[in-house]
Amino acid sequence: MGSAIAAALAAEGWVVRGIDRATGERTGVVGDLRDATVRRAALRGADLVVHAAALHAPHVGRVEDRAFWAVNVDATDALLEEAERAGVRRVVYISSTSVYGHALVPTDRAVWVDESLEPRPRDIYDETKLAAERLVGTGSIPAVTLRIARCFPEPLPVLATHLLYRAVGLDDVASAAVRAAEQHTVTGTFTIAGPYSFTRADCPLLHSDAAGVIAARLPDVAAAFRAQGWPLPHAIDRVYDSSAAMTALGYRPVHGIRHVLRSLEKDVPRQQEEGTPST
Repeated sequence: MGSAIAAALAAEGWVVRGIDRATGERTGVVGDLRDATVRRAALRGADLVVHAAALHAPHVGRVEDRAFWAVNVDATDALLEEAERAGVRRVVYISSTSVYGHALVPTDRAVWVDESLEPRPRDIYDETKLAAERLVGTGSIPAVTLRIARCFPEPLPVLATHLLYRAVGLDDVASAAVRAAEQHTVTGTFTIAGPYSFTRADCPLLHSDAAGVIAARLPDVAAAFRAQGWPLPHAIDRVYDSSAAMTALGYRPVHGIRHVLRSLEKDVPRQQEEGTPST
């Protein structure tokens, strides 16, 4: 995600200096954010900090809790202090919708997830990301926190289902970060998710008969799922709402389920031309 954001910022004319523990195309400083020397080198002369480095959910249970606090919270705090000394004018913090935690569990309807939903962390990842959000939000530098929806590689049938209500494309995440960097008067926390077709009023039926709602609201998508042999979900537990980011940041997600289906349609003739099976 960090490299995608760096590339998007560079494409908009930003001079990007990436920091990572491993070398890469956008890595200008190789090192660990827990190292004060590395932080100073990374932030020297910087106007903007986009902070995406963290231990993530897959590390839960594999890494000690104290490492989560050291990386996700203490290093963020130290980075903010160094950013203030360096004269940084804006911070964009990359967080996760995972911080909502137990609040994402439905009762009699799908959970409508926007910024008004109170986070209820369920594990050390959620706890430390939320703690870092609070550091960013109460710091002296104007800041935006982006709570990113599900965004990682998955088998295509799973990804297609998630793109209906909870997944977001990497290019859309990068676009949101650029928007947050450039909207100098906007601060606060925003949910960043995909272009979904459901409304809050759909939540009861999405929980009890998601397939019926999809067939009625998105008949072309339902037909495409049938053609691919993919089952429609019987129940949907949540819907992420990015409308606040759309209004405040000008965020416009485009990489949704129809984007995936169009890509599949383009692949069929190409595969047929190459003499390979299309199924």
